[in-house]
Amino acid sequence: MYTLRYMRLQDIPHVMQIDQLAFQTPWSMNSYVFEINDNRSAHMVVLEKAAELPIIVGYGGMWLIEGEAHISTIAIHPDWRGQGLGEVVLAGMVLRSMALGATYSVLEVRVSNVPAINLYRKYEFQIVSVRKGYYRNNNEDAYLMHLTPLDAAYAERFSARWRALQARVAFTDLLSQGRPNSHQLNT
Repeated sequence: MYTLRYMRLQDIPHVMQIDQLAFQTPWSMNSYVFEINDNRSAHMVVLEKAAELPIIVGYGGMWLIEGEAHISTIAIHPDWRGQGLGEVVLAGMVLRSMALGATYSVLEVRVSNVPAINLYRKYEFQIVSVRKGYYRNNNEDAYLMHLTPLDAAYAERFSARWRALQARVAFTDLLSQGRPNSHQLNT
């Protein structure tokens, strides 16, 4: 059983371990602290596996600004990939963005990251452009992908995917219950 919930400060060391395994240019601890404590637009999440000592197996981040849900990061620990857990994180962030009133979502993805591109397409993200040399560490291009509109028709299609995902992966979604951080008490 997994739990999808908002990230807490004590999760940062575990998230940073995954970040370092997943990305060549990981975020700093200060970046995560800022996103959790100070960035009113940020919604940082973790996927936690239930155990005697719960294990963070993945995480994601999203910024919600003026109707745009910008997915800033998403990663699953390499030992836990291929089990639908990245889909749980992505779908949870899309669901939360709709609940918060987003009208569309965007993200960037490496052109070489075919598994991620396929997942994003499953949720109806479309490639709208290429950002040349977007990734500084190796100058790789990124696809800019949009999911629009996040309207009632999309919500209905999403609902069917969400139910199928819940039937495939045992998880509890605590994101829909809101955010524990003080600067987001009204969401």
